[in-house]
Amino acid sequence: MTMEQETGGLDGLTGTIERRGLRDHVYERILQLLLSGDVAPGARLSIDTIARQLHVSPTPVREAMVQLERTGLVTREALKGYRVAPPLRPSQLAELFDARLMLESTAARLATPAPASMLEELRRAQAHHRETGERVIEAMSVGDTDVALMTAYFAADAAFHRVVFDHCGNHYLTEMSETLGAQLHRMRQAALYGVTDVREAIAEHAAIVDAFAGDDARAPEQAMRRHIELVRSRSLDVERAG
Repeated sequence: MTMEQETGGLDGLTGTIERRGLRDHVYERILQLLLSGDVAPGARLSIDTIARQLHVSPTPVREAMVQLERTGLVTREALKGYRVAPPLRPSQLAELFDARLMLESTAARLATPAPASMLEELRRAQAHHRETGERVIEAMSVGDTDVALMTAYFAADAAFHRVVFDHCGNHYLTEMSETLGAQLHRMRQAALYGVTDVREAIAEHAAIVDAFAGDDARAPEQAMRRHIELVRSRSLDVERAG
């Protein structure tokens, strides 16, 4: 088997990558490949092959791989390089949501009461998530699984939650959420083609915004907790069905 066969699916990533923010562009292109499922778990990811097919030097590819290792999507073996990591096991997924539940509900409580600036940011993030979600729903209604669109949807979802962390007043929680957020990519790798809860997520985000805008100081934490618990239940159902 050649490097190209081991890497697989990279032909679709060819093209000129603009020099500005080169590492970030390389990272996003490889991430999209990994989320697409075109590369099987355990397949070797050759830095030289990826660099050649993206028309860049090995350096930004190597730097991107270091970032991707943090997400859990790739693993590094001494003297052997990088490989595609296996999907999360159900037990790992449950642990991931336990941690997310603790962090996000605490952040919501600390961000209460929400200042006007936070509500404005949260509403903008909600609107973007809703608009992207509606595009996903439309694509899925005709049987189209657009990896780039799904990646954008997940990014919009993360941006909504990041607003709460940005206003919780605890940078340690924010740092932990970023580490956890990287691991969520691994969950999305498995769930990409089973995402059916877009409508539910849109409604739950709206409920969170309403809770922050209301007068009940307990409501934001409760709304966030309910949202994460429901996402966990739906994700575990998808994993079991798979």
